[in-house]
Amino acid sequence: MFEAFQFEFMRNAMLAGLLASVACGIVGVYVVVKKIVSMSGSIAHASFGGIGLGYLLNFSPVLGAMIFSLLSALTMGLVTRRTRLPEDTAIGILWALGMALGVIFIGLSAGYAPDLMSYLFGNILTVPSNDLYLMAALDLIILALTAAFYKEFLLLSFDEEFGTVVGMPVNVLYLLLLCMVALTVVVLIRVVGMILVIAMLAFPAALARQFTHDIKKMMMLAVVFGMFFTFGGLWISYLINLASGATIILLSGLTLLSTYIVVGLRNSLKVRFTR
Repeated sequence: MFEAFQFEFMRNAMLAGLLASVACGIVGVYVVVKKIVSMSGSIAHASFGGIGLGYLLNFSPVLGAMIFSLLSALTMGLVTRRTRLPEDTAIGILWALGMALGVIFIGLSAGYAPDLMSYLFGNILTVPSNDLYLMAALDLIILALTAAFYKEFLLLSFDEEFGTVVGMPVNVLYLLLLCMVALTVVVLIRVVGMILVIAMLAFPAALARQFTHDIKKMMMLAVVFGMFFTFGGLWISYLINLASGATIILLSGLTLLSTYIVVGLRNSLKVRFTR
């Protein structure tokens, strides 16, 4: 594995994994605790429209994904908070519209989109240096927002009604949280792809929740688990020539499933021996 670090693409891949782990570890905890995993998936899939727009207008598809992710996050938040449209219906509508727009834009663009699959399913080995700078900038924004509104996000996640009673602007904070999810989608999109973003947001945070209920500790553990999954998946994919994004998700899913099984067996044994 270490001889591979002589290649720039491998060094970029490791840096991309580190940056993605920070974003998914922090925001993923809010996504899991607030129970907005499906909404995060809708934002991720809606970003496909921005990828298609980037190909159509000949600018960075990642920038297009960021624009569409932010717009879909704001739209979904406003629709679910200010209309009677059910949340699951809004999720399905934006999910489908984003994908449809992406397909139409790519169909209208001239030529062939050779790296389209890397945006759909991820390819951490093809992350260029320019994308690393963007990922680092988005990580800094996420860290700054989390530090600035930590207490507010904590109240929003666990007791939104009390936040409303004490005069906290819960709707604005909710929109801000969804925008953080949108930024995280952009960070993760080149690592695991928009289709697998949900897993990377949920798995490290869900695993961290098995060990602690303290939000700060949960975030730190989720970041560590995210690093383990990305680095471990990258190493396994390098050794046996598998798709890197899918290998990362498979490793994280198997680890999470194994943890649930072990915890379940341990609890069953405790109940049995205490009778």
